[in-house]
Amino acid sequence: MKRTAPILVTLIVIMLSACGGEPSAGPRGGPPEAYADESHAAGEGEDNANRVELTPEQISSARIGIASAGPASVRERQTLYGVIAPNAERVRDVTARFPGVIRNITKRVGDTVRQGETLATVESNESLQTYVVTSPLSGVITGRNANPGENTGDKALLAVADLSTVWVELALFPRDIAEVRVGQAVRVWGADSTLNADGNVVYVAPFGSSTSQTLTARVLLDNANRRWPPGLYVTAELTLATTSVPLAVRSEALQTIEDRTVVFVQNAEGFEARTVQVGRSDGEIAEVLTGIEPGETYAAANSFILKAELGKGAAEHGH
Repeated sequence: MKRTAPILVTLIVIMLSACGGEPSAGPRGGPPEAYADESHAAGEGEDNANRVELTPEQISSARIGIASAGPASVRERQTLYGVIAPNAERVRDVTARFPGVIRNITKRVGDTVRQGETLATVESNESLQTYVVTSPLSGVITGRNANPGENTGDKALLAVADLSTVWVELALFPRDIAEVRVGQAVRVWGADSTLNADGNVVYVAPFGSSTSQTLTARVLLDNANRRWPPGLYVTAELTLATTSVPLAVRSEALQTIEDRTVVFVQNAEGFEARTVQVGRSDGEIAEVLTGIEPGETYAAANSFILKAELGKGAAEHGH
């Protein structure tokens, strides 16, 4: 009997271990509580991998623009091409009032003039007295056909153009004619993609050119700051129709991450890369079908910086 007791104790311990009577170790040899904490930390790491945290100062320094998602208008547009031309209704030829000899010319091509400013002096052949030739409007000298000592004639001495407004002469091919009408809104783009302006169609030619097989549509463009010199080629986007959508964001807010289209939505924790489904778009405004809610704020400008930061975070997490 003295030898039986130790054997029974050993058997009981083995049975208890087999039935789960003692706490079991975690998969890495540690207690289960430690493993649970490790799993929770991994979940937080996955959330952080989809979020970028920036301070208000960093947001301002990176020039990340913030906007609210909401209703907007998406435009259907047609791309046209053309050239800047002087507004012919604001161009004047300057001539001498009486025949005579030109004594002085005060302006050259490119000079700015004011209405009523002296442009030339002429000595009359009949009275032998000099008189002044003044500018009929404020603008720029665009042509000069006379020099001191020459006799005046029927030709213009100078040409003056008011370039505070200009025309955009757009070429319409037969396929475009039915879609263009007076009053339509047009956005004009210069060779530099940052240069653009809005105008309206003011004229559509009733007949075309047999040489180019095109018609001309004319857009009146404000040019008070002289950003649109005549002679430059431009691209124009004609608005054919406008559709209102209930929820939209700026197109530049859209980024692609691992074949997903995302918008960086701002919340208390930072910017979350939210997967969205996009509907109609005109290149500036994009309709959002799913993924964000009306009123949520998002990175509308320079969101590519957030994408880059997210990529850096994912690379560090991978290591």
